[in-house]
Amino acid sequence: MKNRIHGSIFRFFLAVSLLIICLPGTASAKDKTGSQEEEMITVLNPRGKPPAIPLVPMAPRLDTLDGKTVYFVDVRFPGGGSLLHEMMDWFAQNRPKVKTVFREKSGSYMDGDPKLWAEIKEKGDAMIIAIGH
Repeated sequence: MKNRIHGSIFRFFLAVSLLIICLPGTASAKDKTGSQEEEMITVLNPRGKPPAIPLVPMAPRLDTLDGKTVYFVDVRFPGGGSLLHEMMDWFAQNRPKVKTVFREKSGSYMDGDPKLWAEIKEKGDAMIIAIGH
């Protein structure tokens, strides 16, 4: 898909370039004295104006994780759950005062899960969400 888009963009710019080169009088024009004078042309950006992306700051860092609940959220991408369980095992061995909770997010990784987000806001102190390979 990406190659098809890049190919389309390349063909578009190639066609525009050939059109500009082939049009008479666009590259330069002679004035009445016979000297060459460059002519200005207007070029439009084919990408248009993308919408503004709202910036959302990260949550403030906790002073400590001891006594806190950390949610490990799997988006069900292959290998993600295994990665998160390995991390939870590390916490169990090295940070036993941290409570870990594993949850699978509903829907695809791009969709929200309002029910899960509400649970984490109510009962959790931190969250780790991962896509694994």
